[in-house]
Amino acid sequence: MVMDTISLQDLQRDPAGLLDRVAAGEHLVISRQGRPVAELRPLGPPVRGPRPFGLAAGSFTVPSDFDAPLPDDLLRDFEGR
Repeated sequence: MVMDTISLQDLQRDPAGLLDRVAAGEHLVISRQGRPVAELRPLGPPVRGPRPFGLAAGSFTVPSDFDAPLPDDLLRDFEGR
């Protein structure tokens, strides 16, 4: 992939024009004093629709005592006593 390098001054001079180039698919590397510091590139396509249910299935389990009362010492710490 070819990336054009532009200076910070180029970006300040014509930000809308450079964004138009990026929107058209170009990748631009922004340099300051001759050193590359950032990259402007188009975003990927937006994710459409709801996320699939169960993406993390099997990644973790909820312990059986999840909703049990907290120990007194931990409660005191939370309450600042």
